[in-house]
Amino acid sequence: MNILQINASARTGANSTRVADSITARLQAANPNATLTLRDLASAPIPFLDETALGALFTPAEQRSREQADLVARYDAEIAAVQAADVLVLGVPMYNLGVSVQFKSWIDAIARAGVTFRYTEKGPEGLLTGKKVYVALARGGRYRDGAFDTQVPYLKVVLGFLGMSDVEFVYAEGLNMGAEAAEQGFSEAAADLAAVLA
Repeated sequence: MNILQINASARTGANSTRVADSITARLQAANPNATLTLRDLASAPIPFLDETALGALFTPAEQRSREQADLVARYDAEIAAVQAADVLVLGVPMYNLGVSVQFKSWIDAIARAGVTFRYTEKGPEGLLTGKKVYVALARGGRYRDGAFDTQVPYLKVVLGFLGMSDVEFVYAEGLNMGAEAAEQGFSEAAADLAAVLA
């Protein structure tokens, strides 16, 4: 088993990382020979998909400058890590009802037409198939199954678009509502984890 863990918080040691670490630890305990690749997007952020990045991606490889080639190589490395993974563990915090810029930049890096998805006569087809995904969600408030939870629908759609439809969610909520609520939130995440890895 090849595990890829993406810590997508803006800071190291984040609550979403704590929950993602617990998922990975359980997977490794059950699969002692598993390999782990870790991407921490706080310490090693992915370049934003801006005009410079788009210019690099749309410039033929043989015509790219050194800077353009280096940027595309970074995106290529992220794609290769996902392609090589059997299991993805995504640590996803909630920022202002959405995902972090760090996570969105990772999605922008790995979503590439003709490589990780393609357009067909029947519509788009994801090419990152056969993977199990665990999403560790960390939220300051409580949003599960509510109108303000924009993350889960987005994650289901964007991961499914890339071919990853086998997705489980582990929720740690209420983490900014006081110590007792935070303790309950982590307990609920542990219960979710036990359920999805039963």
